[in-house]
Amino acid sequence: MVRGELYWAWDEDLQANRTRCKKACDEFNAAGAVSRRRKVELWRNILMDTRPMPPVHPDPKEDEALFEETDPFVDGPISVDHGLNFKVGKGTFLNFNLLVLDTCLISIGENVLFGPNVCIYGATHPMDPAVRRGLKGPEGGKEVHIEDDVWIGGSALILAGVRIGRGSTVGAGSVVTKVSGIVISLINGIELKLTDGSYNPQDVPPFHFVAGNPARVIRRIESEMDTEQE
Repeated sequence: MVRGELYWAWDEDLQANRTRCKKACDEFNAAGAVSRRRKVELWRNILMDTRPMPPVHPDPKEDEALFEETDPFVDGPISVDHGLNFKVGKGTFLNFNLLVLDTCLISIGENVLFGPNVCIYGATHPMDPAVRRGLKGPEGGKEVHIEDDVWIGGSALILAGVRIGRGSTVGAGSVVTKVSGIVISLINGIELKLTDGSYNPQDVPPFHFVAGNPARVIRRIESEMDTEQE
């Protein structure tokens, strides 16, 4: 499953873990206004993250700060399918109504911002209906990677197999499959074509703004973080 191969979704162990994950999500979503520490505990339960919690600091603000360098900030409600295949970096903000189908690895880097109502679909089905066979057939999946310092606008839809490069922005309501048609980019008013060989030309390149359905490159983002612009 996690390698992207076809698998049987109704396997007993997989069903049991999905049930576990749904219960953990329900507990997180029902928690209400609890401490940051309690939120982190509930969040880690979703992912089955067994790292030990730091000792409680007597000052509530200092205790909250303990998690700034270890965990994301998650605003529920959230829905995650498996939890085991979902990795999120520190300093990242996951806004409410996030839906994650983590059939394969879904990795989100550090300092990433999500708008509300974002969906990440790591799950797929066979295109051939003779293989798909409704509930009787196998399912599949592909990894999704969102690198550091990305901003995902509200109601964006990220589909299986996508990599979103560092420092990029995805416009609100966009559908990101693979970027449709790498277009001319502007750097300091000079038109340049994208030629970064380290990325599949259909992935979202680092430090670019993409938007639309399907998402297309709109322009390059000028940033001192981007060493290629120096």
